[in-house]
Amino acid sequence: MWDWNYTFSIMPELLHAFLMTVYVTLAGFAVASVIGLILAVGARSRFVAVRIVVRCIVEFVRNTPLLVQVFFIFFSLPLLAGISLSAFATGVIGLGLHYATYLSEVYRSGIDGVPKGQWEAATALNMTKSRTWMSVVLPQALPPIVPMMGNYLIVMFKETPILMAVTVVEVLLAAKNIASVTYRVFEPYTIVGVLFLVVSVVVSLLFRRLEKRMNRTNGPVLKR
Repeated sequence: MWDWNYTFSIMPELLHAFLMTVYVTLAGFAVASVIGLILAVGARSRFVAVRIVVRCIVEFVRNTPLLVQVFFIFFSLPLLAGISLSAFATGVIGLGLHYATYLSEVYRSGIDGVPKGQWEAATALNMTKSRTWMSVVLPQALPPIVPMMGNYLIVMFKETPILMAVTVVEVLLAAKNIASVTYRVFEPYTIVGVLFLVVSVVVSLLFRRLEKRMNRTNGPVLKR
């Protein structure tokens, strides 16, 4: 039977761990968004060597498990390069690098959707490459990919329990620790499931509203 007194007693610890889950997800998504854009731009480089390197990185990261990558960052980097990272930093970097490769493909789809005439018009107006990207291409490429980016944010959020393997005290590990002490698993695991469900639904709705707003304020369309 559900015990409300027990539920209220464990709620503060679960909510504290839940905040850690949110922090590592948001930080990891920020890293993934930045690196993913860099990879997407690098994949369009005029230098063949750059394109090959980017493609190799993307394929290697996407075809190896996230858990293995996290273990490598946490346990192997200190031995190979003398770089020792905290569990939180390992989680952020692991999630960020792994999902940057997926977001790079999302960015690529948005960039490829920008009409070729927009690139030509920017060239005709003597825009620099950086201004072309920032003022013309990205404002038109981002709105269509907002839903996909939102989906990956939700996926990253649901992948955070993997980080318990490197002692990141996220919400599922906190629930496991509580259950190991009290021998009651129904309440803590149910609360964790509800938290994941509620946040996933809320984030999905927020990204849907953001998509509509960005479509109303889409970037400039250049005419030659």
